Amino acid sequence: MATEMTVELVAVEERLWSGSATMVSAQTTEGEIGIMAGHEPVLGQLVEAGTVAITSADGERRVAAVHGGFLSCTGAAVTILAESAEFAEDIDVEAARAVLAEGSDDPEVIAIAKGRVRAVERA
Repeated sequence: MATEMTVELVAVEERLWSGSATMVSAQTTEGEIGIMAGHEPVLGQLVEAGTVAITSADGERRVAAVHGGFLSCTGAAVTILAESAEFAEDIDVEAARAVLAEGSDDPEVIAIAKGRVRAVERA
């Protein structure tokens, strides 16, 4: 049985990550899902203000904040198509926390800030 799968993390504006991985976990509207090579095919809707964690074939773990989108698994490949996504190490967590502290009339701005903070905390 294969222990690796092809994974792509794509946001509307760019491909953030592509390569071989041993594990992917994501927050979907049905709950958190963990996917390893050979997983049954599945399609899931990503939650607003969610996170995705990818463990690459060389053991590196990358966590990204994702905002909306879908996850598709074929058993040999996982594709994550997000409305927006950014890796935890690229996030200005203090700015995200400031948005949460100040509040906003725009629920999408709040959701994106929550996702950013979650990604940094999970990294």
